[in-house]
Amino acid sequence: MPELPDIAAYITALEARIVGQPLEKVRLASPFLLRTVEPPLTSLEGRVVREVRRIGKRIAIGVEGDLWLVLHLMIAGRLHWRAPGIKLSRRGNLAAFDFPNGSLALTEAGTKRRASLHVVYGEEGLRYVDPGGIEIFASDLETFREALTAENRTLKRALTDPRLVSGIGNAYSDEILHAAQLSPVTLTHKLNALEWERLFAATRETLTLWIDRLRLEAKGNFPEKVTAFREDMAVHGRYGQPCPRCGEKIQRIRYADNETNYCAKCQTVGRVLADRSLSRLLRSDWPRTLEELEALKHK
Repeated sequence: MPELPDIAAYITALEARIVGQPLEKVRLASPFLLRTVEPPLTSLEGRVVREVRRIGKRIAIGVEGDLWLVLHLMIAGRLHWRAPGIKLSRRGNLAAFDFPNGSLALTEAGTKRRASLHVVYGEEGLRYVDPGGIEIFASDLETFREALTAENRTLKRALTDPRLVSGIGNAYSDEILHAAQLSPVTLTHKLNALEWERLFAATRETLTLWIDRLRLEAKGNFPEKVTAFREDMAVHGRYGQPCPRCGEKIQRIRYADNETNYCAKCQTVGRVLADRSLSRLLRSDWPRTLEELEALKHK
């Protein structure tokens, strides 16, 4: 799922292309994409784009008359800048937003249709689609701590809850926790003052690093390589590869369609966290340390 750095890269590219341009036409290939009825989608057409804004992991395009088109790409949705009037006949194309200088195409890989489009009016409408999490760059340490300790949850779950923190998902939470040298399963109520300082600083620094990297990667072009798995990430998607800090192999916790990646030596004092599927199978034989894990592999 595109997260804050990816959305920031999209917004930079969109601002240069569509702000000041009239939205000539909106074309839908899938009626299930549109999740609102009022205001009607056609009411956007012919209006000039005034602003592009991020709402959590959503992209909000504001046009004249204080109308907003809000896109949520979910897991597999992606945006592309194409020649004007691109056809929607290709599989995976969900919508096109036509401007005089090009068409913004929305695609979604796979068969599940999770991406969504809302049309809302004014700031009140934007609040309706905003999960409400704090903006990390508009918050101080105390605000950050208060948000994450509203409930006693694991750091992984707290960072990825859009009601608590805006724009962070599975990929960048892994990177943040590795940078902070904190376990993904540590409970928020267990952190001490120094650990809160590390986590707050790591969150800001990691997101800033990747916002800058992705903008530089695009180099004025439209971002076409938006992915949750990047070779220069420290831990996310790097199971079995060496940790860039200590050299130990990256571990993982798998659950449903996601996994959490971490370094046991850097983040959990050498303790291997239980993988839900394998730990249930192995029960008491589940390795608790890196040494036990290596011994198990060689049996």
